[in-house]
Amino acid sequence: MSTREASSADDPVIESLDQLVLPMIGGEKPPERWRIGTEHEKLVFRTADHRAPSYDEPGGIRDLLKGMEKFGWSPVEEGGNVIALKGADGAVSLEPAGQLELSGAPLENLHQTCAETGRHLAQVKEIGERFGVGYLGLGMWPDKTRAALPIMPKGRYAIMLRHMPRVGSMGLDMMLRTCTIQVNLDYQSEADMVKKFRVGLALQPLATALFANSPFTEGKPNGFLSYRSHIWSDTDRLRTGMLPFVFEEGFGYQRWADYMLDVPMYFVFRDGKYIDAAGLSFRDFLAGKLSVLPGELPRMSDWWDHLSTAFPEVRLKSFLEMRGADGGPWSRICALPAFWVGLLYDQTALDAAWDLVKGWTMEEREALRSAAPKLALDAPVPGRGTLRDIGREALKIAHGGLAARGRLNAAGDNETGYLDTLDEIVASGKVPAQRLLDLYHGEWNGDITRVYEQHF
Repeated sequence: MSTREASSADDPVIESLDQLVLPMIGGEKPPERWRIGTEHEKLVFRTADHRAPSYDEPGGIRDLLKGMEKFGWSPVEEGGNVIALKGADGAVSLEPAGQLELSGAPLENLHQTCAETGRHLAQVKEIGERFGVGYLGLGMWPDKTRAALPIMPKGRYAIMLRHMPRVGSMGLDMMLRTCTIQVNLDYQSEADMVKKFRVGLALQPLATALFANSPFTEGKPNGFLSYRSHIWSDTDRLRTGMLPFVFEEGFGYQRWADYMLDVPMYFVFRDGKYIDAAGLSFRDFLAGKLSVLPGELPRMSDWWDHLSTAFPEVRLKSFLEMRGADGGPWSRICALPAFWVGLLYDQTALDAAWDLVKGWTMEEREALRSAAPKLALDAPVPGRGTLRDIGREALKIAHGGLAARGRLNAAGDNETGYLDTLDEIVASGKVPAQRLLDLYHGEWNGDITRVYEQHF
């Protein structure tokens, strides 16, 4: 989730609805300026007892962040607490229960993405060894109850933690117990954005299946392969889902702005503090009728904040966010951007990907979204076999898209090698969660603590 800093002096009041599409219009870039931004979260645990460390205990999350400053990261504070770091590789931030996230810098190619990921993991490992801390690349805590997890000192999280139980049964699980990998991608025009958005939404269940990596809850199999993905089905229906309107004629920037105006607010940031506006209407804010700030009109920074508070399978801000994958180890961190860049950053590949999914009805898309967390690659696709069959076709397209980009590393290799781990998953038909379950029922003999041997 986003980390808010002080507002810029150049922060105009919103006086016209036309201003609401400016972030999306401002995101348009020619293909030579398209970049790749990769975000990945990891679970932090004490190596001695597997406990999740609190923020302020000795060797806890605050000390981890402070320790990272030796690598050139600059601290970001809120209320006197270091809650994030800024640096050349983007930002390191905290999720609500201390999950550590790298929001990577916008990079030109996947070779740079993997190098960035490698640097980050080397840094957190070094600091972790100093404090007796390790990291799990999973989509969800395999053994922790909500009550066993700490809460980080970030104002927006306090608001969300109060609000989540009002709107769904699993919002607190989403905040406290899950981890994801995401990739942020650019678009050239409104039409290009629309096509990428539609392909991204339609194929998000495939990403969920390929990266499914959360089969345990509180020490036992939970009946799902991506329980993290299932959690979103009852987190907050007003800000999640597959967004049928994206596939309707006329979808574009304005329709997205209209949707966001109907997403209830969480907060307003003023004078370094978060004001609780949970459940209130941004439309009322535009009319000067927000009850917590009567008479005040929103600024553009408020709209940017609000754009970060919807959580559908694909999200639009000034770029597109692909949001369907569970957290995982290094190879899969590199594989997710490879998958989406291969499909979306070459026109021939994008056209082929759209041809692959354009015939699906909204009911079929929703059914696939519901089935993927439990069945992964075995989820049925009417008239097309299973998601595994779709995966073969999609990966073939992605390979072609990456090859056509022709982005080579120093050894002369293109970017297609980053798809190898996904090729193996589709070839075997076995997703990461199924391999973990095999270990649990076999070699581990039901001992969930053995999962900590799989850490980064």
